[in-house]
Amino acid sequence: MTSAPPRGHEERLRDTRARLENDVDLWVATSGSPGGAHLIPLSFLWDGTAFLVATPRASVTGRNLLADARVRLSLGPTRDVVVVDGVAEPVDLAGLGPKAGDAFAQKTGFDPRELDEPYQYFLIRPRRVQAWREANELRGRDLMRDGSWLG
Repeated sequence: MTSAPPRGHEERLRDTRARLENDVDLWVATSGSPGGAHLIPLSFLWDGTAFLVATPRASVTGRNLLADARVRLSLGPTRDVVVVDGVAEPVDLAGLGPKAGDAFAQKTGFDPRELDEPYQYFLIRPRRVQAWREANELRGRDLMRDGSWLG
């Protein structure tokens, strides 16, 4: 099914950074609950170094991230995917700051600060980033390792 030649590292890195800056939603996979792994879509804000997400504090995802900071994110369709392994740090509303809260609300189209249900923000710092479109891009899919961009 592969029709296009594999992208080089620089093109793949450029495409990935554009997705991080322009996409609004991603998939969040967590573990730690008695039921095992959990997967949900969330909106996000990328600040150039980390993802900011928000979820109800009492949700499975919120509880999982508070119990086990390891998280996997996925952006894009299956034939142009970016997969991120990261570490989530809880950010309380007081520590969020109005500038970050406003930027999140503007980018995602909703403002958890205005909701009655208590939301928990998480800052997710990527440790590993991979990107590929087809099988011919599996080689070279690592774009970040140990929190540092490659190349």
